[in-house]
Amino acid sequence: MKRFATIAAVLFSSILLLPIGTAQSASPSAAEHPDWPGHGQLFVGTCYQPIDRSPEEIHRDIALMKQAGFSLVRMGDLSWDSFEPAENQFNFAWFDRILGEMHAANIKVILDIGGLPAPIWLHHKYPSVNVVNQDGVVLHPAERYMVNIADPIYRAHVIHFADELTKHYAHNPAVAAIGYDNEIGSGFMSYSSGDRERFIAWLKTKYSTIDNLNRVWATQRWSRHLNSFDEVELPYGEGPGPGERYLDLHRFWSDITISVLEDIEKIRERNTPNLPAVSNLWDTNPRRGFDYLSSYKKYVSYGAEGFYPADPLRASVDVLLTKGDLPTPTWYNEFLTGGPGNYGTKGTIRMWAYGQTYLAWTFNTHRGGEEQALFGLLDHDGTPSWKYREFAQIASEFSKLEHLGFPRYHKPDVAIAYSFDSLIASRPTGPTTSVRRYFTTGYREQVDSSLQPFFEDNIDAALINVAYAKLDYKLLVVPADFVMDAASADAIRSYVRDGGTVVMTAFSAKVDEHGEWFNTPLPGRLNDVFGIRTEEFYRPAATPEFLLDGVAVKTTINFYEVLEPRGAQPVASFSNTPEKSPAVTINTYGKGRAIYVAVPAQMPALAPLMRSTRHTARPRNSQWCLRPRCRRPYALRQHYRNREGHRDPRQETRGPQRPDLRRRASP
Repeated sequence: MKRFATIAAVLFSSILLLPIGTAQSASPSAAEHPDWPGHGQLFVGTCYQPIDRSPEEIHRDIALMKQAGFSLVRMGDLSWDSFEPAENQFNFAWFDRILGEMHAANIKVILDIGGLPAPIWLHHKYPSVNVVNQDGVVLHPAERYMVNIADPIYRAHVIHFADELTKHYAHNPAVAAIGYDNEIGSGFMSYSSGDRERFIAWLKTKYSTIDNLNRVWATQRWSRHLNSFDEVELPYGEGPGPGERYLDLHRFWSDITISVLEDIEKIRERNTPNLPAVSNLWDTNPRRGFDYLSSYKKYVSYGAEGFYPADPLRASVDVLLTKGDLPTPTWYNEFLTGGPGNYGTKGTIRMWAYGQTYLAWTFNTHRGGEEQALFGLLDHDGTPSWKYREFAQIASEFSKLEHLGFPRYHKPDVAIAYSFDSLIASRPTGPTTSVRRYFTTGYREQVDSSLQPFFEDNIDAALINVAYAKLDYKLLVVPADFVMDAASADAIRSYVRDGGTVVMTAFSAKVDEHGEWFNTPLPGRLNDVFGIRTEEFYRPAATPEFLLDGVAVKTTINFYEVLEPRGAQPVASFSNTPEKSPAVTINTYGKGRAIYVAVPAQMPALAPLMRSTRHTARPRNSQWCLRPRCRRPYALRQHYRNREGHRDPRQETRGPQRPDLRRRASP
């Protein structure tokens, strides 16, 4: 206890000094390691929980994996107490034997550091690792991830576990990659007295003085003035409270989550620097989540996720949020086999496959626990299902595709801005908050809609945090970016000034990084770049309509902003609103152009706009430009040639199609 308390004290001090708003220091990338997976390598396999299986069953399972052509499995996740059944008592012998069998079968392993969930013995011996809800009730770990990841005792133990695990397997020939804390973004916020102290320390680091905190939290409103940091309470994650505090609560837990990942990354760098980090983190989970796109290069070698799609467009946004601007393809550390209460649909698994790695969740259908009705490759009685055979078919097909230019490495020309802060600030939970009544079309919905025109036209795009990415794209789309912090505004300004084209939609740049509405012309910090002012907005009974390049555009959302051009040129105006105000404006700023769309991001409005832009191929001008009457020639026939170089009319398609794997069908 004393040794861990000492480690915890050191950790605690480091947590309080988390850097705020600093640039990322990148972890080793695949480009720096030619021995890591790269061009011409595709991996098919499964997630595997040997803790559920007898030695005889494990031997049979591995034989089935080899027979199916699997090349990679993921193990170790959710299994901390199998490696450390009691404090500081480690048992690796059972796992050594399994890795030996995998190696003999020529199957590589992603070794997950199962720091979540924590063992029951840890909760029992150190109650401070338990989650306390916002009502002050201590919650026992009734389900996975119910652990307080901010607690220094937990942090010390997970570092110790990660250190022992990676040291033991650092040179094991079966291990090909390391994963961290499965689905860390889906954990719980905690409200213990220690969490309150950590939150106050975080505020002191971020704002320095109580006067600064009073200013950014607008405590002059409704008699909320704070005389000292001692008067600060943890904001409610669910329930009443002003948006500024709600935003900082989520930022605090985001920073805690990122610091846990950075701790484990330091262990990997020390013990297994030759192995990449490939983790299923689920940063978009609404329960807690974290700001992945501002931090991922600190602890990610390849973007990876659990892939459980329902809608093709939304699934694609999830994948792109995981990839960010990494040059490497996505890894699916968990890939759908069926679903909760869903046995699966034959043939659909293959239609979703795009990336570099596909690991079925899961190999054996669980007989107990929360996921006993989430159906894997083998049925409950151990019989291989048609899903096993379908994954075997994928493995066979991918062994051929490896020699045909897959996985694809491609730098998109288009980027779409995504902001964790805008996601949080646009949906405060307080019942009296006016922002929730203002921001009625969800932020994530608008991000999805901004990708849709490119998705349907099969044009690659990246989803990025503009303050943390290199903006070397020809087109940048900024949908509903409610929070416009200084770094993001500076990045957009520089991008346009240097020759880029940006498209921004309604709801953007209304509040600053503290969630406070700008007292300058909107869009805040960028009104001169876009050459407009906007403040008025209306929700008409009839959805707004306008003409763009002679084409009637009928929107589907009852909302529009009134744009006042201040240097910008209107290129479309509303036809059925009282003001007949501009619907789309374009402004020249520096060498580039800034386009503002006065309605929320939605397919009916964005598709004709994007399709009326064209890329001029002249070397001196590589912008995407708004040019009336020069829509992309969708009626042109694209001719694909067979391997002998002759035109193959059977493969002719209409429109800008590419023979790749990104166009998926919904299951």
